[in-house]
Amino acid sequence: MIQVDYIVVGIGLAGISFCEELKTNNKSFMVFDNASQLSSTVAGGLYNPVVLKRFTPVWKCEEQLVQALPMYERLERELNVKLDYKLPVYRKFASLEEQNDWFTASDKPILSQYLSTEIVKNTNPSVDAPFGFGEVLETGRIDVKTLVEAYKSQLQENNKLIDNLFDYEELMIEEGGVRYQEIKATHIVFAEGFGIKQNPFFNHLPLNPAKGELLIIHAPQLKIDYVLKAGAFLIPLGEDRYIVGATYEWKDLTNQPSETAKEELLEKLQKIIHCPFTVVNQVAGVRPTVKDRRPLVGVHSEYSNIYVLNGLGTRGVMIGPYVASQLYNFIENNIPLEAEIDIKRFQ
Repeated sequence: MIQVDYIVVGIGLAGISFCEELKTNNKSFMVFDNASQLSSTVAGGLYNPVVLKRFTPVWKCEEQLVQALPMYERLERELNVKLDYKLPVYRKFASLEEQNDWFTASDKPILSQYLSTEIVKNTNPSVDAPFGFGEVLETGRIDVKTLVEAYKSQLQENNKLIDNLFDYEELMIEEGGVRYQEIKATHIVFAEGFGIKQNPFFNHLPLNPAKGELLIIHAPQLKIDYVLKAGAFLIPLGEDRYIVGATYEWKDLTNQPSETAKEELLEKLQKIIHCPFTVVNQVAGVRPTVKDRRPLVGVHSEYSNIYVLNGLGTRGVMIGPYVASQLYNFIENNIPLEAEIDIKRFQ
């Protein structure tokens, strides 16, 4: 029998963030993951503190960045991989009115550090932007696919990963903890994304899965070194390759790319750029989103050793470390969860 402090189910952004809390606090753990949920590995990976549709701050953006960026920096060193690509985000203006709205927003104290007050003129003949761009500061891209793959490899090397489907029926609730097959743990945390829909302990929570698809294009003449947001977003990957995304689909919840999404993204792309390109890949995953756009964090209503960390939605690279820290402090230090992320709001 293996005795650990925690079992963690799922090793996307939520699971990795929680494992990092455990490592920092010298807690022992085992991870279960069978790579069935792809939302983290197909994520664009942007961290951006501003909602660019409305020029408003992202919820808890300052607190999130303060926790997230040092974690990725530490993981780059530990895993010996490049994860954090510092990139400005350029929001294309559709009109003079949008320019004025941008300047109004940049005067607000919470946004002034993130919104540049200089209009960036477009000098790229391949990009259609007669009104120029607004530049968002303190932004970038986390290479989530590389992160997940490298993290899982490290867990395997340390014999902390069980690459199997978690069978909920085999979870035994005992006094002072849980037992699963040959593993005894004080606590278990479910961080399985869309997989929560099959989880009998938490499938009542109102997760609204949203399928997202991305294209990878090769565009040798485009030559942009910033993230371009204009209807769709373009994220440079180097070697003239770019991510184009993203779609939202609530009915087809498979991980299979669709022709409909491809056509939608190409239609948006052709309104933004005017140069030849080829599509080199298309990927799909299901995001765990919540109707009130806040994560699902907390303890089971009946079993005090069973927890959930889910619902990171479209901003998982920013939110993950912040809510993982909240959950850890709730479990270990009896610090109450913020009401707006606590699953009690739905009970």
